[in-house]
Amino acid sequence: MPVQDGQRKLLLVDGSSYLYRAYHAMPDLRAVPDDPGSPATGAIRGMVNMMQSLRKEVPAAYAVCVFDAKGPTFRDAIYPEYKAQRSPMPDDLRAQIPPIHEVVRLLGWTVLDVPGVE
Repeated sequence: MPVQDGQRKLLLVDGSSYLYRAYHAMPDLRAVPDDPGSPATGAIRGMVNMMQSLRKEVPAAYAVCVFDAKGPTFRDAIYPEYKAQRSPMPDDLRAQIPPIHEVVRLLGWTVLDVPGVE
């Protein structure tokens, strides 16, 4: 039987890149609108939109979203100044990472992070 389009394809996404993109592309959405003390949800919403759209656009049998793991990577050992000038992750974005991982899983993606690798 011939292989159908998408049956043997792997869709691989840089989840960390996508979550930053979602965070900066979306307005400051909150669980309780107009309450700055309420949890931020914009990156979550943006990730849902992007991941659903990508699955519709790209037929693939497998979908994997890979996120950067916490902690140093092999790049830090090679070049200690790596990311030295980069601003720290915004707290509002950091708080959305666990729910983003969960919602991406619920959308049918395999979620990975590999310690020491970026």
